[in-house]
Amino acid sequence: MITVKDHKTLPLFDSRDFPGPGRRQLLDSSWAGPFREYILPVLPVDKIAPFFNKSFGRPAKELHTVPGVLILQQTHDLTDEETIYQLAFNVQWHYALSIPEESDAVKYICPKTLFSMRKIIIENGLDNILSDDTTGALAKASDADPSKQRIDSVRIKPNMKKPGRIGIFNRSICKFLTNLKRHHRGDSDELPEELTRKYLPENNKKGCFSQVKPSESEKTLKIVSSDLHHLFECFRDREDIRSVHSYRLPGRVLKEQCIVKESADDNGGKVSIRPPKEIPSSSLQNPSDPDAAYSGHKGQGYQVQVMETFCDEDDEQIREQTLNLITCAEAGPACNSDSDALMPAVNSVKERGLLPEELIGDTLYGSQENVEKAAGEGVTLTAPVMGITEKSSLTPADSEFSDNSEVCRCPQNQEPVSVRKGKKGNFSAASDSSVCGNCPQKKDCPVKEGKKHHYLRYSEKSLRIPQRRAEEQTGEFKDNYRWRAGAEATMSEYDARTGVKHLRVRGYKNVQYCARFKAVGVNIFRAAAVRNARKRGKSPFKRPLFPFFRFFLTVKEQIMNDCDVLRFLSHNHADDYKFCFRKAA
Repeated sequence: MITVKDHKTLPLFDSRDFPGPGRRQLLDSSWAGPFREYILPVLPVDKIAPFFNKSFGRPAKELHTVPGVLILQQTHDLTDEETIYQLAFNVQWHYALSIPEESDAVKYICPKTLFSMRKIIIENGLDNILSDDTTGALAKASDADPSKQRIDSVRIKPNMKKPGRIGIFNRSICKFLTNLKRHHRGDSDELPEELTRKYLPENNKKGCFSQVKPSESEKTLKIVSSDLHHLFECFRDREDIRSVHSYRLPGRVLKEQCIVKESADDNGGKVSIRPPKEIPSSSLQNPSDPDAAYSGHKGQGYQVQVMETFCDEDDEQIREQTLNLITCAEAGPACNSDSDALMPAVNSVKERGLLPEELIGDTLYGSQENVEKAAGEGVTLTAPVMGITEKSSLTPADSEFSDNSEVCRCPQNQEPVSVRKGKKGNFSAASDSSVCGNCPQKKDCPVKEGKKHHYLRYSEKSLRIPQRRAEEQTGEFKDNYRWRAGAEATMSEYDARTGVKHLRVRGYKNVQYCARFKAVGVNIFRAAAVRNARKRGKSPFKRPLFPFFRFFLTVKEQIMNDCDVLRFLSHNHADDYKFCFRKAA
């Protein structure tokens, strides 16, 4: 059955005084204050309620409590057991989740409930909705300015080992044989006994290839690759087995790690091992986590693209009172390039009304294609150009150009004889050969000698990168780009507070869920610090405005449902009743 409390309507009696005024002030100044006031009311319980029945079954836990607990679990990097204890005994959690009662029905949650709710949220993509709603609530309350943002990525290591190539082969075969024995016992018994005994040892849990000498690794790789190919070919025509995930793993490993020949070679084998350099970075890193990939810079696992707002004021007091809000946290395989991740992140914040006017990133984000695509969305991308050029060489951009990209003067202050523009947008500037032939910078000049003149051929696109390199040397660019360094501090805080770099889960959906909720946790910590700074500067957050008539509807509903409420109000707590009406007004 569905159980929901209305956290947007003012309560009949202010139960927030139950810790006492001193402890309540401490709770308000901690992370629990912003969570209770801004996060709890906007949790999308209407998206979770359809998974429960309105009139059948046991009463479910309050639908604001369980998603709130899952967010706090990732915020504080807790296991399920630690989360249960915190909900049961931690006053900060009780205050943040608005739980003044002292009963197991509201302060105790079993591991199965945590697991079930987490599964509902992950499988139905509700983590994205939860993240967007909470980010929007904090942005609205703090008046966060999304016009200036910066982006960077951080590597995430899931809960998996780093097996070598032999380990990947061995584990793939073992996983397939285990599932085959479990669901197709007859087919499993028909396999050679030596094969099953080798990869499914009863006494040796680590497998027969757990301790292979380096000198024997090449020989062992040939053995396991042949066995893997044999198993794959045995069940190629079985549609009921081909649809199983554990059968697709051997096929993927063969494609990425081996070269399968049509006929046996001179050594008698149809399978040969690929050289390490030919293995793609998107190859299988561990059969237990097929979504993980490899990056030569960041290693195995996943990466998260983090975009946040920032304040470019040098005044320390202004920066303390400005919320640097994480607006986007999108996970992906480690093999994905940062260059390809820029526009998906921009489109993500655009959908939520947090599109920046200026975006700062490092060199990997600064391709010319990204600059043009970002400009199409109204975003000015500030990032250095990849690569370096020799200082002694000249480029077409060293010349002076008119507004329509035609050459006016060369670096030696010589005007061209003529400038023509082709059909594809390419330009050709002709210069006097007698002048160019005696030029002191002839060796470094990109002008080429022709039949009648010396010609400088270029396109508008070829001018942009040299122009961007010239802009990088200006003081304005350096003064603006220095704010990108703050992204490194964000990554450090992201990991130190929430432990995002080493997760207890594996699989893309689980990693995405953790990355988003941990980013919400960082926003909550930052919101608490900024709100305290604004209170000291007498510029507090905006309080959410609740409709006045909803308070009276709530009182009326309680009175109609239970006559004892009216008796309770009229005889015992008349003063409190008047106080509540004055507070609501």
